[in-house]
Amino acid sequence: MKIRKLWTREELLLAINLYCKIPFGKIDRKNPEIIKLATLIGRTPGSVSYKLANFASIDPSLPRKGAANVSKLDKTVWNEFFQNWDEMAFKSEKLLATFKEDNILDENLCFPEGKTKEKVVKTRVNQRFFREMVLSSYDFSCCITGLPIKELLVASHIVPWAKDTKNRLNPRNGICLNPLHDKAFDAGLITLDESFKVLLSSRFNKLPTEKVKFFLDYDGVKIRFPKRFLPDQKFLNKHRTEIFKE
Repeated sequence: MKIRKLWTREELLLAINLYCKIPFGKIDRKNPEIIKLATLIGRTPGSVSYKLANFASIDPSLPRKGAANVSKLDKTVWNEFFQNWDEMAFKSEKLLATFKEDNILDENLCFPEGKTKEKVVKTRVNQRFFREMVLSSYDFSCCITGLPIKELLVASHIVPWAKDTKNRLNPRNGICLNPLHDKAFDAGLITLDESFKVLLSSRFNKLPTEKVKFFLDYDGVKIRFPKRFLPDQKFLNKHRTEIFKE
């Protein structure tokens, strides 16, 4: 009888890493990214896709659930990751580089020695990880305008990077925007209400309509929801009360 190979903690970290990066609707054994990870860790694409579906079943941000065959270790590693985004995202990225037998994560990014350099690298790696999570959750489209060009999209923090270190990488503290609306959101000129509708600062009322049409057209419009990691109301409330300029 064939003995089932149990998943290790390291393999689960890599699986969660991938789960965060690919759109929920593409958790399929034919997905090239799933095939790549399966090859790296010596598992079948079907096994990896099933594990990602298991994670979907315990993801509280999803309105629908996936498979339910979740092990105790699955839950433990999941909770470690989602309760400490900053450390676990970086750890999983370094682990991924190790499995690839490569000391770099891209052409220009490496892990040099020294605490100061390590801190800089960690920030860059984590920022890129956050971008991949947020953009994939919104199917690579701006949640306000629907702009579908990845190169022109920004993973915008709801509560700024500098103001909440614990939730810097929390995907529910992010939304996908085009650069113009991202700049306005950061400046407090637009925000989202409790119903996820766009609110504009009164400053727009003082300007010629034709000059700010790109904002006025979306006033009161509900954003396009992500497939997962719906923005957390506590972050949106903080943006409205502390950053938004009525």
